[in-house]
Amino acid sequence: MGLYLLTPSAGYKRCMPKINVYLPDDLADAVRDAGIPVSPICQRALEQAVRRSQEVRQTVLSDLTTADLTERLQTVFTSRAITVLGLAIERAQTNVTTSDLLHGIVTEPANLARQILTTMDIDPASLTAPADAEPSLPAAERGGLRFSKPMAVALELTVGEATGLGHNYVGCEHLLIGLVAEPDGAAGALLRSRGLELKAVRRSVAAAVAGYAHLRNTLQSAQPQPNALLSAVRAEIAPLIARIERLEGGGR
Repeated sequence: MGLYLLTPSAGYKRCMPKINVYLPDDLADAVRDAGIPVSPICQRALEQAVRRSQEVRQTVLSDLTTADLTERLQTVFTSRAITVLGLAIERAQTNVTTSDLLHGIVTEPANLARQILTTMDIDPASLTAPADAEPSLPAAERGGLRFSKPMAVALELTVGEATGLGHNYVGCEHLLIGLVAEPDGAAGALLRSRGLELKAVRRSVAAAVAGYAHLRNTLQSAQPQPNALLSAVRAEIAPLIARIERLEGGGR
């Protein structure tokens, strides 16, 4: 395992803390051979990760409406993930819980989290979001809604998972990982009881995103074919391909 020290980039005069950055040996060798400036690249990546986390944390501690949620999170979350969070808010009673989020995921018909559940042999329609109460965050102003404590933790874990996978967006698939990773919420307990394990879900998300990107590239380079089945498959996956293209182009 290669080790790098994250140090100030050129031009900094004052002393700055050093952070150890561990890389797989082959990647460390490739970085050295290419002469890539590790420190400024890591600093920019960490700054982006911190901004994401701060935006989510500020949202977690604020009164919740769908309009406010869209305004606060549109630079971090995909439009479909915001739709799912909006569905969770609409279902909520006193607090927006992890169960409300699970309801949003299984209700929104075309999100990637639903498809990942299906590939892991779980029918999304069979997941009835529990009605269990969850511990509250401090009371909202003007009697508005707030996230429950487990829901707040799940959202922060969601952002961390997206960053850890190297994705420049937060989508419904990351919300699914966050729910499974969060230890105290009712939704996570239900998902784990159905056999979902954090590492397996994480691998499935990474494989699904990579697979869709590869499939998009394959279809773009393929010669047109009259085969009706191929046309049907293309029609089925077209929304997924369009979504990835928007994400890679910086859209949401």
